Amino acid sequence: MNVIQTGIKDLVVLEPKVFGDHRGYFMSPYIEEQFNELAGKTHFVQDNESMSSRGVLRGLHFQVPPFEQAKLVRVIKGAVIDVAVDLRKDSPDYGKHFSILLSGENKKQLFVPRGFAHGFVVLEDETIFSYKVDNMYAPSHEDGIAWNDPDLMIDWQLGNVIPVLSDKDKVLQSFKSFNSPF
Repeated sequence: MNVIQTGIKDLVVLEPKVFGDHRGYFMSPYIEEQFNELAGKTHFVQDNESMSSRGVLRGLHFQVPPFEQAKLVRVIKGAVIDVAVDLRKDSPDYGKHFSILLSGENKKQLFVPRGFAHGFVVLEDETIFSYKVDNMYAPSHEDGIAWNDPDLMIDWQLGNVIPVLSDKDKVLQSFKSFNSPF
């Protein structure tokens, strides 16, 4: 597995080794011992998967302590622009974001540590997004920041597409009003 630094502390891109031939391909997207050596000790407790159509935007989401989550995210089929925002108030990268194209074709993964907001916009119909988390989902501890916050200046590469949002994501707070618990 190859590790690519993102320029934001602890946030890394992982490229698994893919073995392909005339039959297709084989890869191991997650090997605990290898992952812990490369990205730091993390014990994942749950796998999640979503399927979305082109234009769906999910995020920017996070959970607050004591239910904060680290995530290892990837796309099985289709493609997304994936975004992580550093919300750790003592981080030199506080408020900075990183975005990457994740696709079933490139097989890249993004490790999103605790203390980050995370979201993605779907670029292809029937995109299957998969992620591991190191803490259970706690609805009473979920929070988020508006996907289009002007202070974050995230380029979602939407062009003229109007994103499809959940009712919850339509009313998320601004980055300025956010008081980081991390």
